[in-house]
Order: sequence, then structure tokens, then C-alpha cells
Amino acid sequence: MVASRPTLIAVTTDFEARVQEWRPDLDAALCGLYGDDAGRIGDQLVAAARRVNERRDPELIDLDRSRAAAPFWYQQPQRVGYMAYVDRFGGDLAGVRARIPYLDELGVDTLHLLSLLQPRLGESDGGYAVRDYRVPDARLGTPADLDDLITDLRHHGISLCVDFVLNHTSDDHEWATAAKAGSEYHRALYRMYADRTEPDEWEQSLPEVFPELSPGSFTWNADLGRWVWTTFREFQWDLDWSNPDVMLEVCALALHLANLGVEILRLDAIAFTWKRRGTNCQNQPEAHLIAQALRATMAMAAPACLLLAEAIVGPDDLVGYLGRHERERRECELGYHNQLMVQCWSMLASRRADLARNAMARLPDTPGRATWFTYVRCHDDIGWAIDDVDAESIGVTGAGHREFLAAFYRGDFWQSFARGVPFGVNPATNDERTSGMTSTLAGVAAALTGDDANDLDLAVQRMLLVYGIVFGYGGIPVIYMGDELCQGDDRSYVDDPDRAADSRWTHRPEFDDRAAGERQDPSTLTGRVWAGMRHLIETRKACQPLHDDDAVVRLFDPGYSSVFAWHHHHPRFGDMVGLANVGHTVAVVDRHPTLPAGAIDVLAPEDPDPWRLAPLQVRWITSERGYATIPHPAS
Repeated sequence: MVASRPTLIAVTTDFEARVQEWRPDLDAALCGLYGDDAGRIGDQLVAAARRVNERRDPELIDLDRSRAAAPFWYQQPQRVGYMAYVDRFGGDLAGVRARIPYLDELGVDTLHLLSLLQPRLGESDGGYAVRDYRVPDARLGTPADLDDLITDLRHHGISLCVDFVLNHTSDDHEWATAAKAGSEYHRALYRMYADRTEPDEWEQSLPEVFPELSPGSFTWNADLGRWVWTTFREFQWDLDWSNPDVMLEVCALALHLANLGVEILRLDAIAFTWKRRGTNCQNQPEAHLIAQALRATMAMAAPACLLLAEAIVGPDDLVGYLGRHERERRECELGYHNQLMVQCWSMLASRRADLARNAMARLPDTPGRATWFTYVRCHDDIGWAIDDVDAESIGVTGAGHREFLAAFYRGDFWQSFARGVPFGVNPATNDERTSGMTSTLAGVAAALTGDDANDLDLAVQRMLLVYGIVFGYGGIPVIYMGDELCQGDDRSYVDDPDRAADSRWTHRPEFDDRAAGERQDPSTLTGRVWAGMRHLIETRKACQPLHDDDAVVRLFDPGYSSVFAWHHHHPRFGDMVGLANVGHTVAVVDRHPTLPAGAIDVLAPEDPDPWRLAPLQVRWITSERGYATIPHPAS
């Protein structure tokens, strides 16, 4: 139409300006990956980005422009996330759409939907063996249903985050099917071998990810007559990122999802993407180049779409996925802060905060344009990523502390309040991970079994303490579905043959509508936890120092081994000191020098002594000028 021409011209101009800005980043990453072939691959990626941008919906173009006008929109304290399985939260896409008012009421503006895309037929590792990246799981609804959901979410100011699996596809993905049919092009997208010679060489340095479920890293496929690299499960075929065609194919899928209106792509298993002989094939430098190339391509075509690094790695490797290297690079805007999560649970079990302080103080600062997804629980197990050096700094061994945490959270340690379930037990390495909902790991299940009101009070306090840390630390705090209602485990998974071997299903319950109906009743367990979570959310939204752009977080020693203490400094919005007493005795902390004598705990503004902490209490202390009432957008 004639009337649309000025808009088209403006969009084209916007795109060309972004190409000029981002092409050097793209070329640098591709050169590190593909050498002399980088220019050709870069030209093809820019052409693909241009085609996608030309087809971009006008509402999404407006969103691109609004994000460009406020480039740190994702670093504002108003951001609050929610993580849920589609089928567990709403039953299907229409059901999730019907729950948007619930998300508004809770105060959520970022929704991470798990297991959304079309998975493998049969066992699919909870949806992480993807059969088709372009459409939703047919059992959840149609592409039109997904479009309606995304549009409604956007109109309510809620950004959709979707899992984007980079390391592998399912063995019934169209590429894998074509490979089985004899296509050499598609076989080259994967890593496969005619005999065991090379797999045996690789496995000398490869750890087993799921030793119980899928031992080894290679699977024989009779249709191919070859060994296929399968890091995670036998039906998840690893892609060969050293082949530039993989970059082109995967970027095309990412661009497709961005044009559907997905605002955050969670880069699943990004740390595993690049393989190097003689290493554990994790956190290789090229994994960062892959993320940087994807970042540049997406920024050209769909700048409103962010990248979230799902890099569940040790502290020394974590911040690199946000672009912190010897030379800072634009990589992922968001990253899972798995160290904060692990250390929260370690503090609850040990009643001491010095290990957490030492471990997290070693993390480099995040780049100014990047921030964290902070979380207490997620759909996955907890791997006890305690570094040996950090453990030794407080006089314990890493192996000993990891063994202690595994035993404590399965309920096999003196005075343990947890009743978790082991996962991924590896007798050869003495490694054990843990499954369970937040309430179960915090002691609710044990208190209810014992019918002990005092223990139940302590369990609720533990839940709100760990959420108080992640909500006050910075980044985008994420609530795992059901935690706001104090939901417990679902042990019925053991009766399902397809799930019985995977204890992670214990913390993947269906949304409890009965409990949700009690959320406004403070006399109920659900009502107590709901009120506590809502208080954290609304207080955070009004706490201006929790802006994250250009912010710096510093851990400090408050003089008590039981108090986790952090100082969040923002150059424009001021200072906030967070304190969390994980011990069972009162702690009185000296006033932090950055705050005036009249500073207040915004979580308890009427309390005359914000530097005195009761057991299991969290405080966010700031000056009054840093605290403003900000109405929720839906109010």
C-alpha cells in the first residue's frame, strides 16, 4: 500500500544502520570460527537477517524502536520473571493465555515457557530433544494459538522467553531424518563416525552428563551404520558447529522465532557446542564466538530479542557468557546465575555465608549491558557446583562439601529439614545432584509430615529468605511455577514408565488451582507464601538502586559468618545493602559506610533498627531517596 512506503523506507534505514554497527562483531566472531570462509558466511547471515527484517510485523518493528530508545529496559527493577511448563501451567497454549491475568496479579512481566516447541516423539528429555523449532508442540496448540498467546502477552507488557537448544536436535528432526536417508549435507551437520576409533579417543577426556540415564557420549545408530555423538541422551544428536552450515541453519531458526515475537531466546547447553580433542568439550572459546555471531545476527534483524545463556558452569567460566573476556565483547545480555542459586542452598544447609561470599566475590563484574537471571529453583536438578578452591578458603574440601550438600538435601544428614530426591548419581566420581521443589528442600514437606507448626514457620522463612536474596541481588529474578503457592513435589512420576528413571519430574508438578484459590487467605500456608512473594515483588519494583545498568555488586564481610551481605551500587540511583541471616541467632551488623544513619530497610520500613537481623531474616537497606512507589503497569 502507498501509505506504508515511508514506514518501509524507515525500517530499511534502521536495518542498514544496524548492519553497519554489528557487522564488525559478526565478522570477528565468524573469523575465529571459520577462518577464510567468514566473509561468505557473514554475507549469507546478513542477507537472511534482511529478509526476516523485511517480513517483521509492524508491532514488532515498533517494539524494536522502543527497545532501542531504552536499551537497558531489561535491567530495570520492575522486571520479574516466571518459569513454567506449558502443559503444567495451563494445559495448553490457550490455557496459558487464560492465566495472563494471574501473571499480572503476581506482578510478572517476563514469562519463560518450558517445553514449548515440537519435541521428539516418545521420550524427549522434557522437551529438550526438539523435532521442529518452528512450531509449538502439536499437543499444546497450533501455530495460530502460539501467535495469539505471544500477541496477548506483548499487549500485557510480558516478554516471552523460549528455550532454543543449540547443542543438539532430536533424532527425528528433519535434518536427522534426511541424514538417515543418505543426505551427505545433513550428515555433515552432526558429528558421526564409522567405527569406535575416534569416539574412544574423545571419551578419554569426556565426562558423562547423565551416567544413569545415558552412559557414554556416543550412540550406535543402525540406520546410519555410524556412531553419533550424543552428549546428553541417545536420541539427542550433537551438531557439528565447526561446519558453517550449522551456523546458517541455526541462525535461520532463531530469526524465525524472533519474528514470531519471542523476546528472549534461552541458549540451552551453549557451553557444550564446541568440541576440542583432549578437553571436556565444555566452555571452549569458540562457544563464546557462536553466541557472539548469533547476537550480532539477531541484533540486525530483531533488536528487541535478547539472548539468555543457559551456562550451568563453574564460577571461573560463568561471566564469560555475558561478554566478559580479556577484551569485552557483546555476547548474551542475560545469563543464569547458577552460582547464586547453589550458594543459597549451601548457606541454608551449613548456616554459614563465608563460602558464598568468597566464591561470588571471585566473579568478575558483569559488563554494563548484561545482567543475570537470578533464581532459586528451575526445571532442572541442582548440581552442587562448589569449587575446590572456594571450599578450601573456609577450611573444608570441595568434595566433602559437595557430598554433605547431596546428603543434606536428600534428608540423610543430622538435623536435615530437606526431603529431596537424588539425581544423576555417579559412583565412579561420587557425584550426586538433587531434585525437589523449593518448599520440599526448604523443609515444608518434613514439617507437614511431622505436624510441627514451628518447623513449618522456619520452612516458610527459608523459602522467603532465598527468594529475598535473589530478588534483592540484581538482574531479573525468576519465580519457578508453584513456588509462589508453596507447592510441593509430585512423586507420581515414578508410576509413569516414560518418566520413572528421571527424578527431575518430582519438581515438575501441575499448577495447583486449589492452592491458587487460597492465595489471598493469609491464614493458609499458600496465603503466607503468596503474601511474602508479593511483598518482595512490589518492594523490588520501588527500589531504585536495583537498576542494573552500570551497577556494581560487591560482597563484603559484615562480621558474622552467618550473614550473607552485598552492596549494590548504582551511579545514578544510589546504594542498597542486602543482608541475609542464614543462622539461628540474632546478628547486629555495623552500618555500611555508603548509607546514612537514617537508612531504612525497605522490606520493613517501620523497623527502627535495620542493622539488627533476626534468624532467617532478609533486609534491603537503602536511603529514602532510593525508594519510590512505582505502580505496577497493570494496576
